[in-house]
Amino acid sequence: MTLPPSPAAPFPAARTAIVTGAASPRGIGRATAARLAADGWSVAVLDLDEAACQDVADRLSGEHGVPCLGIGADIRDRGAVDAAVHRIEAGLPQLVGLVNNAGVSSPVPFLDVTDEEWHRVIDVNLHGTFHVTHAAARIMAERRVGRIVNISSTSAERGGGVYGRAAYSASKAALLGLSRTLARELGGYGITANSVAPGSIDTDIMGGRLTDERKAVLLRDLPVGRVGTVDDVAAVVAFLLREDAGYLTGVTYDVNGGSHIA
Repeated sequence: MTLPPSPAAPFPAARTAIVTGAASPRGIGRATAARLAADGWSVAVLDLDEAACQDVADRLSGEHGVPCLGIGADIRDRGAVDAAVHRIEAGLPQLVGLVNNAGVSSPVPFLDVTDEEWHRVIDVNLHGTFHVTHAAARIMAERRVGRIVNISSTSAERGGGVYGRAAYSASKAALLGLSRTLARELGGYGITANSVAPGSIDTDIMGGRLTDERKAVLLRDLPVGRVGTVDDVAAVVAFLLREDAGYLTGVTYDVNGGSHIA
């Protein structure tokens, strides 16, 4: 698919954002979906369990008065992704935003990583993100407007972290490079692409609810004096999807409580 670049089109009044991995009750994806719906976006909730996705979509529609859709799809499956995006196009307003949030972590040290573990993480975090982005970006390019945000991780920048290690860090680092490439190649179609790199956020991907002991360890490296919340990340993602964020592209926003300077 090759289209000649042209000036960006204005944001449509009615617009849709896809948020992958948005069905988890305590996840960044669900908080982001809620923040976008509150901001007037229609939201396509994409995750593995269709019933859970539709439940989230129904709640968002009821609370914020915007049409939403829940779709169960394994983002590792290109066919399933293409079918999901087709349903979104048919059932919701114009697709403008994409938040690639779906991901899995891995606490396995590099010397212990098996081929199976490596491919498990890369298949979801990188290949899955590619599938969804490839399908969505084609639509955005045709309509000359789009916002893509990839959820990376502090682990990608620091070479591991509290929970994620080799496979996770590598996959999330790849998303930083992908975002910059998308920014360069898709800018002429009115599309921006950015990354958000969360630090210590209290979500289930960190291995369950944080105990007081684990929080105490984390707080030693956090100048703000608290562990991050999913809403801290959702606020930054929502900002990057706004129409007036159109001069920001190829950048990474670190949402880490200052851990890089600790």
